[in-house]
Amino acid sequence: MCDRYGSSALPDFAAISSAQGLGGKGSGRRGMLKATAASVLTMAIGPGLSGAAHAATGSLKSTHGTGFCNLNLFLAHALQMARADGTEIEFVNTPTSAEMVTFLGMGQVDLGLMPYTSFMALFNAGAPVKIVAGGGIEGCSIVARPGLDTPEKLRGKTLGTFQLDTLEVLPYDYLKKHGVAFRDVTVRYMGNTPEAVEAFKAGAIDWICTIEPYATALINDVPGSVRLSDGRDIYGPGYTDCVLASRASLIQENPQALKNVIKGMFRAQLMAEAQPQAALDKLVGPYYKTSMENARIAMQKQPAVVDARSQTDFILSRTDSLVEMGYITKKPTRDAIDWTLLEQVIAENQDIYSQLKFKSA
Repeated sequence: MCDRYGSSALPDFAAISSAQGLGGKGSGRRGMLKATAASVLTMAIGPGLSGAAHAATGSLKSTHGTGFCNLNLFLAHALQMARADGTEIEFVNTPTSAEMVTFLGMGQVDLGLMPYTSFMALFNAGAPVKIVAGGGIEGCSIVARPGLDTPEKLRGKTLGTFQLDTLEVLPYDYLKKHGVAFRDVTVRYMGNTPEAVEAFKAGAIDWICTIEPYATALINDVPGSVRLSDGRDIYGPGYTDCVLASRASLIQENPQALKNVIKGMFRAQLMAEAQPQAALDKLVGPYYKTSMENARIAMQKQPAVVDARSQTDFILSRTDSLVEMGYITKKPTRDAIDWTLLEQVIAENQDIYSQLKFKSA
């Protein structure tokens, strides 16, 4: 899944509005966020470069999460698969998932891979951003402690999840489908995935929405625990999780650089599908702090897929849940998504695209 060190601190949408000239009011929090952003960017890109994102022909800055929906972006970065076409991928590590989203909204980075739910809240706040490609599919699971084997038994129980994440929306949709109100459960927002997993093992939370390989590990490590949903029963097979989003202006300012990144991600997907072990050898350790065995499970259960065009309606329909949960006030329309450059890359690189296992066409 995408970034899993989020907390109950939401992205600073007021700061985003101010940065984009949208009339946001000043606050101490905004000043702190800007200071954090500046310091993190300084560490990430090194001395001699400004903190603002740049669309120079030779490089693009990107934030990212930690889950397996990031695999194509990680592998493209590890092997610099866009370099042959003239673009360097630079990673900017953010302290929390809230900053990851805010950095893109404030224009501190060029692009980022994030949960589609987080993107929709960012877009709703007025940030000039667009979804331009896919991230990963499936891989989300709801796991409950022994005895909690029906939705009705979850009433009054404590859920461990991450705010404004697909891992919060899935439990909401699961309960809704089975006639249980979200307000009838206690929600505990966790700091990171290891914390959430240990809390579940210790009995501090009753049920959890997490990603592979952690869901399967919990089933194996906690005798009697039950997988209530893998998302497919709610959303159907192939449901999307994360998306690649960029500054809207980048599509006009430097489309070739963005196309190079997307092409690099296609190259990474092909390598991951055709040579999975070779891909994992590059990623486990530097990018994924997990065992090789767990990584193999994760790759099978949460494929990274660049061509997410078939998920357009799914992404937009999930905004209904975000409105009901109070995260956004109005539903984003189709203009939140721009597949133009993705489609150009596909048309220009049929030699790569035709070999892919997971794609929309």
